[in-house]
Amino acid sequence: MVRKISTTLIILLTFAFSFSVVTVASVQNKYQNASSGQSKINVLVVPGHEPDFGGAVFGNLKERDMTVDLGNYLAGYLKTDSHYAVTVTRDKQAWNPIFTNYFATQWSQIIAFDQTQKTDMQDLMDVGAIKQVVGAYHVNAPTDVALRLYGINKWANENKIDLEIHIHFNDYPRKKQSLPGDYSGFAIYVPDSQYSNSTTTKDIAEAVFNRLSKYNPTSNLGTEVQGIVPDQDLIAIGANNNADAASMLIEYSYIYEPQFQDPAIRDLVLKDLAYQTYLGVKDFFEQTTSGPVASNTLVLPYNWPKNILKSAKGTRKATRKPPSSCVKSP
Repeated sequence: MVRKISTTLIILLTFAFSFSVVTVASVQNKYQNASSGQSKINVLVVPGHEPDFGGAVFGNLKERDMTVDLGNYLAGYLKTDSHYAVTVTRDKQAWNPIFTNYFATQWSQIIAFDQTQKTDMQDLMDVGAIKQVVGAYHVNAPTDVALRLYGINKWANENKIDLEIHIHFNDYPRKKQSLPGDYSGFAIYVPDSQYSNSTTTKDIAEAVFNRLSKYNPTSNLGTEVQGIVPDQDLIAIGANNNADAASMLIEYSYIYEPQFQDPAIRDLVLKDLAYQTYLGVKDFFEQTTSGPVASNTLVLPYNWPKNILKSAKGTRKATRKPPSSCVKSP
């Protein structure tokens, strides 16, 4: 049954979806002003999944632990720059106490926020003001996990976060999960173009992509081959227009890729992925992406074994074997 809504409400809701709280101009001005001691760029680093649940697994490797390692390296690089104030949502054992307390004290408000955003989105779709876009397949999150993601974005909205970076590693269902799969490479998910945080996110994501792609192959999964992937359903980056901040989700590679299998090499690679991400963010704020991206890496370029190379076979199977490490609301 379609809910009857007034013309005035439609106009207000449409404005809310189109009005960007964090614009390119506003964050770049804020970055410049931070040099003179004014407010810093507030960055929220979100290692994917929960401290003790979720994410891809390959042998002894757990995505939820790898995301923390990369997230801590990224936070460390950002903290060396006086332009940024950085918050990390969790470590390998527990949520940051800020979020433990927020989830405990604001749970009913988070549920209400989730319901309001979904209702507003449905209302706009019902009257044709927002178009539904079918994108990449994502696994449905358990209700409490989805609500914590909504809670993170609600907290970010309330605390004037300028940039959210969600960290993930990819995987997909296959017959033998103990063996490497067909797909490889990274992709950056950004909000659907109809969402209010889409423009700023896309500009930052392009700068980060330019850095990461210099030494890392782009995903050969059919839905990710363009590298930067707009998405309407991922909670982390603003499903139902729930995020004010520029919010990107980076799938840094597939968990079974060879560079992650040796602990010593893995640590170097994670550091470099974090470093390239930091440089990309810096490029955006300092507007240094107009020309060729300078070579700057913590490890020497290396040609990985055959299974990380792009292949037509992998692309053909893309629609049948979707990525499984991103989640959307149930």
